[in-house]
Amino acid sequence: MFRLNHWLGMGLLLMGSAAVAQETQVEIVATPVADQVYMLTGSGGNMGLSVGEDGAFLIDDQFAPLSDKIQASIRTVTDKPVKFLVNTHWHFDHTGGNENFGKSGSVIVAHNNVRTRMAAGGVIEAFKRTVEPASPAALPVITFDTAMTFHFNGDAIRIEHPAPAHTDGDAILYFEKANVVHMGDIFFNGMYPFIDAGSGGKMKGVIDAVAGVLAKIDDNTKVIPGHGKLSNKAELREYHQMLTAAYERVAAMKNAGRSAEEAVAAKPTKDLDAKWNGGFLKADQWVALIYEAI
Repeated sequence: MFRLNHWLGMGLLLMGSAAVAQETQVEIVATPVADQVYMLTGSGGNMGLSVGEDGAFLIDDQFAPLSDKIQASIRTVTDKPVKFLVNTHWHFDHTGGNENFGKSGSVIVAHNNVRTRMAAGGVIEAFKRTVEPASPAALPVITFDTAMTFHFNGDAIRIEHPAPAHTDGDAILYFEKANVVHMGDIFFNGMYPFIDAGSGGKMKGVIDAVAGVLAKIDDNTKVIPGHGKLSNKAELREYHQMLTAAYERVAAMKNAGRSAEEAVAAKPTKDLDAKWNGGFLKADQWVALIYEAI
């Protein structure tokens, strides 16, 4: 049996463990993106932040041990509390601070499936990680199905749920006035992405979701990825081209009856690896993941 779960589980567990073990060394950096909008980085998924007269609007919250540092970073750009916290999906490096923020008064918002998965807990198969049911304070208290809009800090912040992509509970956030989009883990900038098939994720869904964003943004739009550096439309288009090429090659082999082991051995992404092989997913893992997520 092909050992994709073992590969991913070891790598991602090490990432999560390192984040918790080294929180004293983590620095939360707030980078200006556009007027009143920031990207916050530290350890885990990239966060987004809108500040203004209405308060602070936060996207994702990394790990629980970092909550105080995240709050301190937010205070460098606003003295107002986090009024709303939106989760882009349910993974622990994006929702780990929910309980802390919920207890401090933030209203947590996410797709219906995020609340369902967090409330139930379970095993994230690819991580080989058991997730306990979240506490009531950590759960989203406002959920949505397809879309919703916040009129906040002088902007219209539109939240859209695509068809299953990275997971079945993804959210993409568009700041219409600021011309910024936060894509969560649908976009891993400069690296092969992780797609959580065990949480309903689909490779084709990621491709379609990225295409949908490309159709809605312009050359001046700032793109916040779930992981990686602040980006733009040109880089997102290149990412879409990579996804499409990799998907078509692996799908052709799977449809021809070749096994996952045979697909990996054929190295169908060899010409892409120099640019995209720099994240926690290496080329062989990426091919195996595509095979599973088709």
